[in-house]
Parts: sequence; structure tokens; C-alpha cells
Amino acid sequence: MIPELADFSRQFWRRIQLTVGRGRITGTDDTGTVQTVQAQLNALETRDGTPRLAEFGFTSNPPAKSDVVFLFLSGNRSNGVAIATNHQPSRPTGLQPGEVQVYDLWGKSIYFTENDGIVIDAKNTPITVNNATTVTINASSEVVLNTPKLQVNGDIVATGDITDKVRSMAADRSLYDQHGHPGNSVTAPPSPQQ
Repeated sequence: MIPELADFSRQFWRRIQLTVGRGRITGTDDTGTVQTVQAQLNALETRDGTPRLAEFGFTSNPPAKSDVVFLFLSGNRSNGVAIATNHQPSRPTGLQPGEVQVYDLWGKSIYFTENDGIVIDAKNTPITVNNATTVTINASSEVVLNTPKLQVNGDIVATGDITDKVRSMAADRSLYDQHGHPGNSVTAPPSPQQ
């Protein structure tokens, strides 16, 4: 083989080998418009300040020791971008094909299941909805609140009947409107009626 061609082939092959890298994250900087990561690729190579790309509308900050995959333009290790991350200890497992789960390091998650709907696990932490003008729930059957206390800081307006464990408010109104007071003379039902 011609020496120049052999040298070119070796350099070309080396550039191809350097195009993709895999390592472990040792730190992140999430203060700028682009998140950057520091990662150990091998015992001799640490990349610092490498931009990390994520899908539009979704952001995360991978913890230290997360796996990371880098792409390097033309195999140039000084021109890289992180394209994928995974934190093995916190990744939920056992999802069925087609299911999706958004999760964090502490086990909180939103799980889009095949058969059980959407499951939110807050791990005993608050859930807050901020700055909504109206929150609307359109349920085809019912909304169930399993809580020892329901606190409402404002008026309650119902377009239908309200029922407790004894009877409905409509039934209470009917009883109230029909009653009179016995005594020397029975009084008429109350006026105005409810």
C-alpha cells in the first residue's frame, strides 16, 4: 500500500473511532441557556463544559455518576455534545412496551401506563399548581378525593345536589319546608321556604 494512503487511512479510522464517546458525569452546570456537563470518559480523559442537548420542552439535571454518551464532530474531542444520559440506580424498570414514566432521583414520578391510566406518585410531598386562572377536570364518571380533610379557602358553588352520609341538601330543604311547630296551635311551614 502507498505509505501516504496508509497514513491517511489510519488517521481517518482514528477519527471515526473518536466520533462517539461514553463516560460518567462528574458534574453539571445548569445556570446558563445551555446546560453543560463534566464527564470522565476514561482514566486519562475528562471533558468539561460540554453542552448537553435534550428534547425541547423537557429538561433535567442528571446526577453525578450518570452514564453519558457524547458525539464529537469529525472526531474532534474538543468539539463535542452530550446527547444521552442515564442514572442506573434511579431508573424505573418493568415498563411495558409503549409505556412512559417521568421520574426523579427521589422516586417521584408520573407514569403513563397501558391499563391503569396516568399514575402520579408524589412520595409524600406537596403538589402545587401555580398561576392557573381556572383548573378544569372533565371526568366522564366521577372525581374521588380520599383525604382526611378537604380545605377550601373561598366559596363553594355547586350546580347539582350535595349529599353527606345521611341525606342530600335538597332532602334537608324539603324536610325544612314541610315542617310546622306543634303546640297550642300548629304553625304554618316557614316562610320564606328554602
